[in-house]
Amino acid sequence: MRTPVVAIFDVGKTNKKLFLFDEHYDIVFERSARFLETVDEDGDPCENLESLRLSVFDSLHEVFRLGEFDIKAINFTSYGASFVYLDESGRPLTPLYNYLKAYPKTLEERLHSAYGGVEAFSLATASPALGSLNSGLQLFRLQQEKPEVYEKLKCAIHLPQYLSFLVSGQVYSDMTSIGCHTALWDFSKNGYHQWVQETGIENKLAPIVKGDEVFSAAFPGSTYKVGVGLHDSSSALIPYLLNFHEPFILISTGTWCISLNPFNEEGLTKEQLEEDCLFYMTYAGTPVKASRLFAGYEHEVQTKRIAEHFQVTTGRFKHIEIDWKLIDKLSADKRIPADLEAFGQVALDSFADYVEAYHAFMLYLVAAQAASTRLILAEKRIKRIFVDGGFSKNSIFMNLLARTFGNIELYAASMAQATAIGAALVIHDQWNTQPVPSDIIELRYYRA
Repeated sequence: MRTPVVAIFDVGKTNKKLFLFDEHYDIVFERSARFLETVDEDGDPCENLESLRLSVFDSLHEVFRLGEFDIKAINFTSYGASFVYLDESGRPLTPLYNYLKAYPKTLEERLHSAYGGVEAFSLATASPALGSLNSGLQLFRLQQEKPEVYEKLKCAIHLPQYLSFLVSGQVYSDMTSIGCHTALWDFSKNGYHQWVQETGIENKLAPIVKGDEVFSAAFPGSTYKVGVGLHDSSSALIPYLLNFHEPFILISTGTWCISLNPFNEEGLTKEQLEEDCLFYMTYAGTPVKASRLFAGYEHEVQTKRIAEHFQVTTGRFKHIEIDWKLIDKLSADKRIPADLEAFGQVALDSFADYVEAYHAFMLYLVAAQAASTRLILAEKRIKRIFVDGGFSKNSIFMNLLARTFGNIELYAASMAQATAIGAALVIHDQWNTQPVPSDIIELRYYRA
């Protein structure tokens, strides 16, 4: 008897993974790959699209050859802000440009000034001005700088949808990709922004479908269904949306700590935009207010600095439990600024040892995190905050955050492979005969 499974490709910047989940959402097979980056025509590093394409087919062949699994459906999740430009025959016309690639200022200014200036433009599209990270601007650049390539362009699709296209042969756009700081969508009109229509770029975009849509596979005789693919940040939110119905915030922690509030429908203000707030979209096309903080990166920088100063290894910081006496001493006589980079200016010889210095740094980091999360709190009463990712395992971070948000329940949430599970859950009915399990997310409560 073969085990019914769903196959999920989870394509990150560094790791490309394939998971098979059984009907209880246990991982029954896993394969991981890393490729060398290549370069685009300007010599800037970028993803190797051809390696990625071959890897998808290799991995699929491998699991189809394994006799013990019956693959009922396949779905994809990947990072956003990356367009693949397809020609008539479905082949990529250009490299997959990196979203960190420098963007020509004059081009950005020309677009902004034609549509009311950077502030009005960013507010309408809920996208802080981020150059190439606004993937719509990448498409505008192709149109303006490479008209001969743009002429051959049949369709531009985001990376998760390209992966789906490889298996289904269908080109579609999905709301989670369009909704992530692409500068394409007008959130007040709930449609493409005027510039997308007036430049004709809309004609190069695939029809929009909901994130839980599935198609038939392109290969004759295949019975499995193929999902449309999801933007990874939106995918990681799905298990929470399906399990918790009282208003909550999810703080997804890693290099970036992203606070996501699916229950805040108020439009963005100018101040929120300046503080790096934006909207994402759920798979159903409803807005999710989000704020971002580069906290994981800063944590890496400052722990290295403390470790070097006190001549210890950074591994020492992993298991420091909170010492409330130290916290009281460090916060007794001063107001901690909610500025993530402020600790970088603090002289380390004012601390007795690395433990005290680390506690002090975490006071700064949590002050910045709390300020970032408060930007999206909204009037609707939030009952719970869930923290997942690296910081959910950090005793000092969790305890200080619980104290800061004293009237909201705070939980460390752990779930192996949340992003991949989100992509499996969204098409649950297409492959799974069991009800959605209620114990996918493990919670640990932190008392204020």
